[in-house]
Amino acid sequence: MTDPDRTAPEEMMWEGRFITAKRRGKWEYVGRARGIHAAVILAIDEAADGRHVLLVDQYRVPLGRRCIELPAGLVGDHDEGEDASLAAARELEEETGYHPARLESLGQYYSSPGMVSESFTLFRAHDLVKTGEGGGVEGEDIHVHRVPLATLPDQIAAWRAEGYAMDVKLLLLLGAGMIA
Repeated sequence: MTDPDRTAPEEMMWEGRFITAKRRGKWEYVGRARGIHAAVILAIDEAADGRHVLLVDQYRVPLGRRCIELPAGLVGDHDEGEDASLAAARELEEETGYHPARLESLGQYYSSPGMVSESFTLFRAHDLVKTGEGGGVEGEDIHVHRVPLATLPDQIAAWRAEGYAMDVKLLLLLGAGMIA
């Protein structure tokens, strides 16, 4: 069985600086412009005071509220052909104030494949070194959270009760195997 929309021509409906709206057959979807994709970082701080995950929150206009997320950023938005691992290290340090000694690629993923063609490369950050306060670059209002892994489910419940949105990628932390 073959989906008839698979071979339909792709039509550009609208293009902005960072996203595009497209149609192929009966499907309408959004993608990143200019081949931009994302890097998402799973950063577990293995410190003397225990294992903590680094999370961030920032206001997300499409949601109309702040969202708790893994640190992440765009790859190639300023430098076409940028290596995803370099972008991941840069974004982790800008957003959280931690620099990874090593990044391990855990593969490419798609967050909402029924309506968005954007992919992200998931990286696991190792041997973190605190270099600053984080918070993003000028104009970003990013709050850094260093959460003990043992209390993460309770912390997520508390944030939900306060009205925060939760990024689907937090399921990585709640599922088996990703934080071992």
